[in-house]
Amino acid sequence: MEFSPKIIDTIKSFHFRKSITQLVTVGMVIASALMLWIGLMCITGSEAPIVVVLSGSMEPGFKRGDILFMRMSKDPIRVGDILSFTVDGHEIPIVHRAIKVHEDQHTGEVDVLTKGDNNSYGDDMFLYTEGQMSLKRHHITGKAIGFLPYVGWATILLTEKPFVKVCI
Repeated sequence: MEFSPKIIDTIKSFHFRKSITQLVTVGMVIASALMLWIGLMCITGSEAPIVVVLSGSMEPGFKRGDILFMRMSKDPIRVGDILSFTVDGHEIPIVHRAIKVHEDQHTGEVDVLTKGDNNSYGDDMFLYTEGQMSLKRHHITGKAIGFLPYVGWATILLTEKPFVKVCI
């Protein structure tokens, strides 16, 4: 098997060092983002320390595309708290307001009923797993402690418009 001079020149012109440097740089960016996320999880105690409002259900308080900063602590959950929670079978956190909270005095177990501010129906029970009447403490991933308006639109565009991913 004989290599033509053109193939040999192509192999010689390939810059292995430059390619390896680019791969290492991309790896470092990804590792840095992961470390930042894990650090935020440790500091805030929340599985999802930053969430994007994906729908208009929390308007007028929070609009679609707003980023919320979440914190999870041992503080009691109160009516009016903005909570992020996950429901069995759905991995994306939902952000809604607590409208009813019941704490069992004997066991300390908490039952929370939520509702989106802009939703016309009474509560979120239709979002919960079939037969589930309320959220338990383990469903709640955080309480809102701050927000940035409109910053989450980049995330929404990347998930809802496939052509944006291709352009990037």
